[in-house]
Amino acid sequence: MQKVLAITSGEPAGVGPELCAALASRQWPVRIVLIGDRGLLEARAHLSGQALSLQEYRPEVVPVVPGLEVLHVPLAAPAQPGKLDVANARYVLDTLDAAIEGCRDGRFAAMVTAPVQKSIINAAGIPFTGHTEYLAEHTDTARVVMMLAGEYGPVGQRQWLRVALATTHLPLQAVSGVLTQDELEQVLRILHGDLQRSFGLASPRILVAGLNPHAGEGGYMGREEIDVIEPVLERLRAEGMQLIGPLPADTMFTPHQLARGDAVLAMYHDQGLPVLKFATFGGGINVTLGLPIIRTSVDHGTALDLAGTGRADPGSLYAAVECALEMIQGRAGQ
Repeated sequence: MQKVLAITSGEPAGVGPELCAALASRQWPVRIVLIGDRGLLEARAHLSGQALSLQEYRPEVVPVVPGLEVLHVPLAAPAQPGKLDVANARYVLDTLDAAIEGCRDGRFAAMVTAPVQKSIINAAGIPFTGHTEYLAEHTDTARVVMMLAGEYGPVGQRQWLRVALATTHLPLQAVSGVLTQDELEQVLRILHGDLQRSFGLASPRILVAGLNPHAGEGGYMGREEIDVIEPVLERLRAEGMQLIGPLPADTMFTPHQLARGDAVLAMYHDQGLPVLKFATFGGGINVTLGLPIIRTSVDHGTALDLAGTGRADPGSLYAAVECALEMIQGRAGQ
C-alpha cells in the first residue's frame, strides 16, 4: 500500500496554510494528507492565487485521482492573514496531536510540520517551548536531538550541511550547567544512530564543536572542553565512533573542516544555526532525531508579513517532504 505523509498546516495567521497548498503543484510518490481547517486551506490558496482541490482523507480508501487530501480540524475562530488570535492556539496543537496519533498508530509513515507561533500559544496560557519538546513529551521520548540540514554550494557541486544541537532553546547562561557528560553522550548516541538508521551512513563522521572561544584554549578560556566534551569523545571513539573535535566553532564551518564530516554537533542553538541558515535558508529543513516517529519541518518561522500575499517560498517545505521520504526509505531498508 502507498505510504501516507501527514503535513500539519501550522499557525493559521501565518504562511503555513498557503505553503501546504503549494504542494499541489508537484506530483509526490506518497499520499499527502494536510491536517488543518479545510476552509482555511482553500481560502488561503485562493488568496495566494493557487488552485487547490482537496479530497477528504479516508484511511481505508486510496484516491482514484492522486492529489492532496485533508484531515479536517476546525478552527476555533476565523483566521486572518498576519493577525494572531489566541483563540486558535489550541487548534494548532490539535493538528499536531492528530499527526502524532496517526504516526504512532501506523496510518502515517511520517509527519512534516509547517511553522507555528510559539508566543501566541504561550499567550493562550499553554506552556509551549517548541515543536521539538512537544513531540518528545507526546511520544514519551526522554531525549531528542534537533538537527537542521540543507544543501549549500554552487550549482553542480551542492553538498549537505547537517547541524545538530547539544542544547536547544535555552538562555546562553544556562548552557554550561546543562552540558554534562551524560547529556552530551546521549546526544551523540542519538545523532550517530539516526545518521545510520535514517540517512544510510554506515560509519558517520561527526564534527564536534567546543563550547568556549577557541575550544577553550587548553583551559585558559573555560574548562568545559577538558572536563566534559573530551572525556565523552574519548569514550565513544573507543566504541568505534568517528568523532572529530572539540573544534573551535569559528573555524569549524570552513570548507576544509566540513569536508571531514557528515554532520556537525554544535553546543548551543546560536553557535551552529546562524551559519546553516545563512548557507541554506529557503531550502533548509529541521529534523527531530531520537523519536519513535519520523518528523521533519521547515527551517523558518510563520512570516506573518507574507501571509496571504502569495510571495511565500515553499522551497523549505518541499525539502522537508523530500527528506521525510528519504528517511522513510532509509528505515524501510533496515
